[in-house]
Amino acid sequence: MPVIVVTGASAGIGRATAQRFLAEGWQVALLARSEASLIALAEGQDRALAVPCDVTDAAQVDAAFAAITARFGRIDVLFNNAGKMLPGQLIDDLSVADWRAMVDVNLTGMFLCARAAFRQMRRQTPQGGRIINNGSVSAHVPRPGSVAYTSTKHAITGLTKTLGLDGRPFGIACGQIDIGNARTALAAAIEAGVPQADGTIKPEPMMDVADVAAAVLHMANQPAGTNIPFLSIMATNMPWLGRG
Repeated sequence: MPVIVVTGASAGIGRATAQRFLAEGWQVALLARSEASLIALAEGQDRALAVPCDVTDAAQVDAAFAAITARFGRIDVLFNNAGKMLPGQLIDDLSVADWRAMVDVNLTGMFLCARAAFRQMRRQTPQGGRIINNGSVSAHVPRPGSVAYTSTKHAITGLTKTLGLDGRPFGIACGQIDIGNARTALAAAIEAGVPQADGTIKPEPMMDVADVAAAVLHMANQPAGTNIPFLSIMATNMPWLGRG
């Protein structure tokens, strides 16, 4: 059975994705800071491994991936999903502490997990694997007042492209899923009403988070010689293509 590591697995997109992969017969390592939520998700699932981990801590990440490899023997896919958001604000209202906290989770945390997965995939037998980074439609077009979040998501695109290039000699593919308006607790404010580029505040259409999980599964199920480098999935009528 193939093995996937899902970061940010305790809630939202990560939780829905972990549940979908378990339902499809995968072995699933669940990473997040919330130990209780992970244990509840893994309960009764002999193919699930709960690994409490702060993705911004390099030592914790390395220990988590070592524990996963010890349990399952290899890593076939990493869904590099853990992230955070901040309330919308202009750059001169954004504190340096909040900027650094955003970069720590959304960029450094994804770098650390990708590094640990790449290391294992490069050295395991048979060699190779797949890294799927959670970008965002903000990797293409920003929301008003999203300077920290959007900057990190643009950076993830660079991470994805570089990993895809550097992974070629080792059979490591890298792709990015750019998600717009999935119905989760983190995105609840979007459905209630958020600022638009024209200065108005409007609710936006949402999609079921299960549809995102299905898209991640589709990317993960590609054969070794095939990769989806970028996939965008969004609520049909959300104002992404018309932002600005």
